[in-house]
Amino acid sequence: MALIVQKYGGTSVGTVDRIRSVARRVARYHREGHQLIVVVSAMAGETNKLIALAKELAPEPNPRELDVVAATGEQVTIGLLAIALDAMRLKARSYTGGQIRVLTDSAFTKARILAIDEEKIRADLAAGTIVIVAGFQGVDADGNITTLGRGGSDTSGVALAAALKADECQIYTDVDGVYTTDPRIVPEARRLDTVTFEEMLEMASLGSRVLQIRSVEFAGKYNVKLRVLSSFDDPESTAQGTLITFEEDETMEQAIISGIAFNRDEAKISVMGVEDRPGIAYGIVGSIAEANVDIDMIVQNIGASGHTDFSFTVNRSEYKKALAVLEAERGKSFTAREVIGDNRICKVSVVGIGMRSHVGIASKMFKALADEGINIQMISTSEIKISVVIDEKYLELAVRVLHRAFELDKAPE
Repeated sequence: MALIVQKYGGTSVGTVDRIRSVARRVARYHREGHQLIVVVSAMAGETNKLIALAKELAPEPNPRELDVVAATGEQVTIGLLAIALDAMRLKARSYTGGQIRVLTDSAFTKARILAIDEEKIRADLAAGTIVIVAGFQGVDADGNITTLGRGGSDTSGVALAAALKADECQIYTDVDGVYTTDPRIVPEARRLDTVTFEEMLEMASLGSRVLQIRSVEFAGKYNVKLRVLSSFDDPESTAQGTLITFEEDETMEQAIISGIAFNRDEAKISVMGVEDRPGIAYGIVGSIAEANVDIDMIVQNIGASGHTDFSFTVNRSEYKKALAVLEAERGKSFTAREVIGDNRICKVSVVGIGMRSHVGIASKMFKALADEGINIQMISTSEIKISVVIDEKYLELAVRVLHRAFELDKAPE
């Protein structure tokens, strides 16, 4: 008997029929003798509808009240799944994040989990009850409802698995595992049987939407065994999906590149003609950080005139906010000739732990893009990834070209 946490995303519980399918899968694991905690998202599209309603009343809703509204989507789903299991004569009990006390900080709309009270869950599991928990939400020390940000249900699932030392955390999505890239762009994309946490963390941070980055960080930090599976397989299916592992197996050395990741939600901001002196970088990015905007890639070009151009990328949804902050700080925290931006860019990356022991990856990547006339605007690297910023119109071409160049359609021998 194992303790298993299963997390189901919005598409997995998007209709009554799909909720019944989830219930049948949960029932199968229960019949096999496993203890189960099931974490669910809101039904597909529901959170967007709730946020849209709030924004009809105010373009920038009060974050505390927005969390109160947004958290209701998961409350509907946990109740419906509990009802479905009850109709199958199985003991099940649903809880909101506040009821089991998923304690978070008070950063409304993007809170972070601080602790989880295990007492109610362990008591229910000991009594043979299937525990259903609303993902994406918690409460702060004052009892305010908080949400964890988009995709936060993955984080909820992994955090519960870590807190209760679960044997495995299964993430059910609309795909049957982690692929070398998006099969909708490259039909030849191949499902990976295993991928390391390092690679998955890079892929998640670079735009892969199979897993939310915070959930991967949580899993890696607390050694939670993760598996990605499809909720659209037959509930009786024994498909293994993709295992996210802590150690490299023998085939990892041969797979130099494991995948091509990309992110459309990027925007670039350039601060031109900045005085080149100590502290200028802080003057620029400090104001952005204070506005709670995350910065991704950064490039600084130093000119001969004693001035520099400073460019960085942000999420496209925060592009206008970041521009406004810089214009307001221009002349205060820093001086600059102008602040310009481009919200029609994207980021494409090659990821693989094999890069540690192989040379020539960057040159191969750059040549493949150059051969197709794709201009590189920015470059960023880590030990196991190389990312480039390019014009958004070349995204799909770049992904296909790189997938072919690194022969990712072929399984390692």
